[in-house]
Amino acid sequence: MTKFKDTLPSGARSFEARLQVQWADVDIAGIMYFAAYPRFAEYAEMQLFAELGFPYETVFTQYDFWLPRVRVEAEYHAPAMMSDWLRMRTHIERVGSSSVRWKTVLFNERTGEAGAALTFIVAAIDGVTKKSRPLPEPIRSALLACVAAPTA
Repeated sequence: MTKFKDTLPSGARSFEARLQVQWADVDIAGIMYFAAYPRFAEYAEMQLFAELGFPYETVFTQYDFWLPRVRVEAEYHAPAMMSDWLRMRTHIERVGSSSVRWKTVLFNERTGEAGAALTFIVAAIDGVTKKSRPLPEPIRSALLACVAAPTA
């Protein structure tokens, strides 16, 4: 495990969500299994989009597009145990014409430590053809407004 280094840019809008580690998330030793972390980060993703006014229950059919994962990176720093509450902090790192990169850091409320950091890159595809397409403009604009302004 590597030491956590916070990379939240000054001025970036961040979004928070919480989930409790469940029995299904842990191994026989009661430690959160590495493959459970992406599910927590995806919950934080759903909350981010809902807070921006684009709930996943309706956004994909409304705009006829999908956001499949192109790349997922994970860094693990400290273990979480069953029944721990994890606070996920997500911020948008980059918005392209048809892709988005965001980072979710999972903080353990019991220890105060960052347990993991996951970076997702997603690409917009057409709901019918499954071919690349630009992000719907209202969504792209909302995501761009979350990115930290470049520093001089």
